[in-house]
Amino acid sequence: MSQDWTIFQGEREPHDGISRLHEHEAPSWRRFTRRITGATVDKKKDEERWKELQKIAQTKLRDVERGKNFRIPPPPSESEESEPEQPTVIDAVNAALYLRRPLLVTGKPGSGKTSLAYAIAYELQLGPVLVWSVTARSNLQQGLYQYDAIARLQDAQLAIAQSQIPQPSQAGPSQVAVEQGYRNIGQYIRLGPVGTAFLPSQRPRVLLIDEIDKSDINLPNDLLHLLEEGRYEIPELRRLAKRGSQSQPVESEDGLDVPIPDGQVQCQAFPVVVLTSNGEREFPSAFLRRCVRVSMPTPRDEALVNIVKAHLGEDLIQQFQQVIRDFQDCNDQEEGNLATDQLLNTLYLLTKNADEKAIKDLLFSSLSSLGTGQ
Repeated sequence: MSQDWTIFQGEREPHDGISRLHEHEAPSWRRFTRRITGATVDKKKDEERWKELQKIAQTKLRDVERGKNFRIPPPPSESEESEPEQPTVIDAVNAALYLRRPLLVTGKPGSGKTSLAYAIAYELQLGPVLVWSVTARSNLQQGLYQYDAIARLQDAQLAIAQSQIPQPSQAGPSQVAVEQGYRNIGQYIRLGPVGTAFLPSQRPRVLLIDEIDKSDINLPNDLLHLLEEGRYEIPELRRLAKRGSQSQPVESEDGLDVPIPDGQVQCQAFPVVVLTSNGEREFPSAFLRRCVRVSMPTPRDEALVNIVKAHLGEDLIQQFQQVIRDFQDCNDQEEGNLATDQLLNTLYLLTKNADEKAIKDLLFSSLSSLGTGQ
């Protein structure tokens, strides 16, 4: 694999590789050239916002460590009982970057699907990861934005009461002022992680849509237009735009105020969308064709040792080499379905002088087992 081609290298050292992506024009069918009035990115303001995002990212120490310590397992070799010549995770990430397509990552629980998003954000310095944890009750509206209509109504009623405004037939300047404040509904709108990811910017944000296979059956189809067109609108602001209010600031998922011209949002740089799935359901073909798909390999041998080194230090490798082999042997069994964090939890407890057999019996339990043991 040529290093000249790769933007994301999986080597964990932060670099400005995303600027290299800008040197390569997107495919003609993935260029978001539809311009919204007043939506052109102001380079100076965009740089200021990115500086703020970098500061926010540095405060999220757990996320930083997660991206820094993540190790990408190599694909299975042809000698192993699995399909040969599987695409590597690094190939898939870079393909998604160049094609401006979402990345659908499948694999066993604990194989690192979620951590991959943090590794991308850390290495390419793309600010804090925007996370949308999907449940069976999730809908696209929740991911895009929330509008607090009740708070708006309460504030309007309070303003009217405090101003002692007369009836409309007797309205004066004070009522006009209150009505103008009442129409400024941007202060009652907060963008969700999905809505924030598609804000226009010169650099893409990393959006993690976690466990999308747990969603309602309609959610993948609801995402199709957004993933294809890279745009959405906020009807509450759109209606005001038609009445002359051209742009209103709203709060983003990061807590920053951002303008929404004409109530419409159009991305400039398509976000790095990482969708994770544990394989609990199938997706419609219309959704799958819009994604770059890859399966996260189960860590083995040297990859497993490197993960232990990253999280617990190199000193434990020799001390618990047999425990690491036992974990891999359990995972290689027909009913084996262990997550890497089960090994890390076991080794951590063993450093506290816990009984090895008792802890292994407790934590080396298959995630697919209905009982309490293997």
